[in-house]
Amino acid sequence: MLEYSEIMIRYGELSTKGKNIKLFIQQLAKNIRSALQAHPKVKIHGQKDRMYLILNGEPSQIIIEKLRPIFGIQTFSPVVKVDKQLEKIYQAAAELVASEYVPGQSFKVNAKRADRAFELDTIGLNREVGHAVICAIPEIEVKMKQPDIELRVEIRHDAAYLSVATIKGAGGLPVGSSGKGMLMLSGGIDSPVAGYLAMKRGVEIEAVHFYSPPYTSEQALNKAKELTVKLTPYVGSIQFITVPFTEIQEAIKENVPSGYLMTITRRFMMRLTDLIREKRGGLAIINGESLGQVASQTLESMTAINEVTTTPVIRPVITMDKLEIIDLAEKIDTFDLAVLPFEDCCTIFAPPQPKTKPKLEKVLEYEKRLDVDDLIQRAFDGMVFEKIQTGDYFLTSGQQEFEDLL
Repeated sequence: MLEYSEIMIRYGELSTKGKNIKLFIQQLAKNIRSALQAHPKVKIHGQKDRMYLILNGEPSQIIIEKLRPIFGIQTFSPVVKVDKQLEKIYQAAAELVASEYVPGQSFKVNAKRADRAFELDTIGLNREVGHAVICAIPEIEVKMKQPDIELRVEIRHDAAYLSVATIKGAGGLPVGSSGKGMLMLSGGIDSPVAGYLAMKRGVEIEAVHFYSPPYTSEQALNKAKELTVKLTPYVGSIQFITVPFTEIQEAIKENVPSGYLMTITRRFMMRLTDLIREKRGGLAIINGESLGQVASQTLESMTAINEVTTTPVIRPVITMDKLEIIDLAEKIDTFDLAVLPFEDCCTIFAPPQPKTKPKLEKVLEYEKRLDVDDLIQRAFDGMVFEKIQTGDYFLTSGQQEFEDLL
């Protein structure tokens, strides 16, 4: 069994970034180091057209699985390093193709020669390595255009490098290359998907979760943290910010007509998230609102809620229907957690008939009944920060048993 010595990473979309490509490559390297912090022997060499991970004995299959979700990687290939002896190259080539071959498939050899002193030129390498593969697998077909298997052979000055598998990466842009945004993470289906999509476009997210005990339980808080864990493989770790919200919701319930409860509640959430963004150096607010999905998610409601900030509010799922969002939630493994029946701040005190077209003048009139600045400041002062990493676990055994029934 051949041991992979390195992994070659192709950038895809990053290759279009022109003079800025160095910044994107540096961010990708940083994210890979974070994801592979348990494998300190891996060395990363970023070049303009591709990146190489030198494994130095670290387990290749584990590394491969950790690379799959990292945004900014279009494809990658595990590479075998052998001495520049023809017989060893032929043997490695035959073994690599055999490891991928399914009866009826075709192949070709794509050779490159950086070491011009090597005994065979590129044409000779293609011919002789291909012959070695055919001798080992007589039934395999040679096909120069769009083969099923492409065997790449690169002769460098120190050794020969061979690869055959092309593994699809997550695509997108490296997380952090587009700045930082604050994700309003409720604990439902939509907001984790919004966070995932924002990260795919290079946004570093910090999760802001509003917590209203005793109306919302510790189980609901832990569910939100566990949803954050599901998003960490794309970046390594995420800052989770818990905001106490009980006093604000009680004040709104006591002083605001029921039809405007949701609008004013969301305005307070937006104000607090914007303050956190300012403190944490963020550039945008991200949420999981989808136009028309629930009564409070209308353009009129969004206009009334957005009035409290001039910060860009990014809504990655705004044009998606519920089935599209669910499909993506299942893909990123957040759906089963999101549907656990633990109430969050958006569902408690929910009015039976929320205003779908709230009037801003009415909103401003009702907010005058509240000591907005003091309520905001006390909630802001009570925030709790927690760094959540891949592998963290917050569900209790009882909660896990309930989840397993779904």
